[in-house]
Amino acid sequence: MITIDKLKKKFGETVACDIERLTIANGEILGLVGNNGAGKTTLFRMLLDLLKPDEGSVSYCIEGNTINPAQSEEWKQHVGAYIDEGFLIDYLTPEEYFAFLAKISNISNIDEQLGHFDRLAGGEIFGQKKLIRNLSAGNKQKVGIMAALLGSPKVVILDEPFNFLDPSSQNILKQELKSYQERTGATLIISSHNLQHTIDISSRIVVLEHGNIVMDGADRQALEAYFMV
Repeated sequence: MITIDKLKKKFGETVACDIERLTIANGEILGLVGNNGAGKTTLFRMLLDLLKPDEGSVSYCIEGNTINPAQSEEWKQHVGAYIDEGFLIDYLTPEEYFAFLAKISNISNIDEQLGHFDRLAGGEIFGQKKLIRNLSAGNKQKVGIMAALLGSPKVVILDEPFNFLDPSSQNILKQELKSYQERTGATLIISSHNLQHTIDISSRIVVLEHGNIVMDGADRQALEAYFMV
């Protein structure tokens, strides 16, 4: 379970995040939606201790242990994430990057794990003898997502994972994420501007606006009404 309590972050006079309380249960696929500037990425960065909140806290309850990212490094072995290209080591090939992650995370069955993502890779990731920096934007996105899932983390955080992917890859990714959750029982938190993808994959949807939760448990009709121009 993930608990967010009285979490606030401001940049100057702009409130980027102001969440009184949000609890995410184990095994949920939480879709986080909102317009530009809603605070989705700011929230993710605080969940990953990449950005310090002005007030409040985040805690993970994993295998019966409550962990505060600001007070312990233990959470890192249980959480996988991809937010942007800054998570990649782009002077490596995908194979070298995955081997490096496997080494530092003590993952022994790397080939077996990567085998789950053959359809997503689509023959364009492995065996190409290309550095990550020379891959297309979509293939860089795929590398980052696969890296986030290595080691079967109990919590996975993905910021706009459908960006840069072609329609076929988007549909494959939806299937892969559902399969991953069913296989591992993990909690997934996924942001997306695409309402259809969010509805398709999520067991619960939260809408953010100006850093505040304005809707929790939204269905298709409520979402379409809210975002109607």
